[in-house]
Amino acid sequence: MFQDEARFGRMVRIRRCWSPAPLRPTVPNGYERQFVYVYGAVSPIEGELDWMICREMNTERMSCFLEQIRSAHPDEFILMVVDGASSHKSKELSCPENIRLVALPPYSPELNPQEHVWDELREKEFPNRVFNELAAVERQLQTGLARMCADSPGLRSLTAWPWIISLNLNAI
Repeated sequence: MFQDEARFGRMVRIRRCWSPAPLRPTVPNGYERQFVYVYGAVSPIEGELDWMICREMNTERMSCFLEQIRSAHPDEFILMVVDGASSHKSKELSCPENIRLVALPPYSPELNPQEHVWDELREKEFPNRVFNELAAVERQLQTGLARMCADSPGLRSLTAWPWIISLNLNAI
């Protein structure tokens, strides 16, 4: 599995859109700096996505997310690829026995397919939208993430890069 965190908030993300000529689309602007965080872990080969929405990003939340993964996959050994965030290296991090964390090289988000999941979510669920409250952002995240989870072939297409598919992950 490949893991990452992302921040989603009430600030609008202006995107190109279509409208019939001679009309020009208008997009309201929001400057509210309120955010929620999403922990996500994708299994590119199976096309599975696990996620957790929370109001903060820290070692305690990362421990909770790893416990959620352990509960969702109790009979599996999980090799989880993570970035260099401080919460992934903290001595206080509680990592379940069936999960091993492997760090990506520093400054290499392009190696993490979970980043593409965030890009897809932002592109499909959040363009040109202003939310009146943070709870609306959370509802949109839940809807969008559930939609992505239900589309295993789409997740595989987005994240199962050739170098990932070619890995030999059989335990000896």
